[in-house]
Amino acid sequence: MFLSLMISAGCESRGDAEPIATSIAPAMPKVGGKAPTRAAPESCLGLADKGIFTDLDPKLQLALPAEVQSDRVTAVVDAKHGVLVLSIDGFPRKAYPLAGESALDVGRFHLALRAGDRDELRPLLAESRITEGVAKHDADGDGLPDPLDVLIGAKKAVLNADAYTEEAEGYIGIPYPGGDVPRTIGVCTDVIVRSVRNAGHDLQKELHEDVRVAKQAYPMVKGAGDPSIDQRRVGTLLPYFTRHWEKHGARFDDPKDPLRPGDVIFMDTFPRRSGPDHIGILSDRVDDQGLPLVINNWTDGTVTAEMDLLTFVPVMYRFRLPP
Repeated sequence: MFLSLMISAGCESRGDAEPIATSIAPAMPKVGGKAPTRAAPESCLGLADKGIFTDLDPKLQLALPAEVQSDRVTAVVDAKHGVLVLSIDGFPRKAYPLAGESALDVGRFHLALRAGDRDELRPLLAESRITEGVAKHDADGDGLPDPLDVLIGAKKAVLNADAYTEEAEGYIGIPYPGGDVPRTIGVCTDVIVRSVRNAGHDLQKELHEDVRVAKQAYPMVKGAGDPSIDQRRVGTLLPYFTRHWEKHGARFDDPKDPLRPGDVIFMDTFPRRSGPDHIGILSDRVDDQGLPLVINNWTDGTVTAEMDLLTFVPVMYRFRLPP
């Protein structure tokens, strides 16, 4: 089976991009008694992502967790979209374009990969753990499962580095549907709206329509609602997520319900007040304790970034789009 479709986006040169840490050190097959040189990690995902801030796609890369055991890895080869989606413990973690010039043969699968992707995948893939198909939940039809697409959107929000300003905190009239404040500014909720929109879900539109059909679930919304502000409030987003997303536990150490990149978390930064007041998305990067960093825009004067918050900010709720 040969797969090669030209869908990859151009990446920035390695000289311009920040170095990408690799989490895999495979044993390369020896040729003539010597191990071949391992290709450098690719500087970006190289995918044709349908979503926000497409100008940042050439800078975007994801890292696999350290010391991944190959028997935890499965993959789906999506010939329709020209992409391979890699999952760990059944959860999508990274996608690779099947549009490269470096072949990797895994049983009957002949994968056309970029050199860095080939060497990252070589020790992880086995024919018995590869299937063919398309993502079951892929709202925007780009071949990326929704939870992975949310993570990619959040990582682009980090690259965009919008500023939390006094203007961003205030009321800004925006178009409907598909509206957004200027991309140079934002608050914590704007990170969520943008990241979820990257997966093809318009929280502005979906929440506003949900208010119309279930007003009793949104006691804080006045009248028929205001699509310029409702989705930009943490308290208004909570009932929407409760009603429409998968709810997961807030514990960090539950082996039956582990934290996953792309999970949306509601946090309590003012314990004396009732309910959550901050929101973010779990990153693919972890701190020195192994806890995910949180992609968020923290407060006035910060920009959207990956921060080590789970060590001191209580998490009240956690939600996920179905994978």
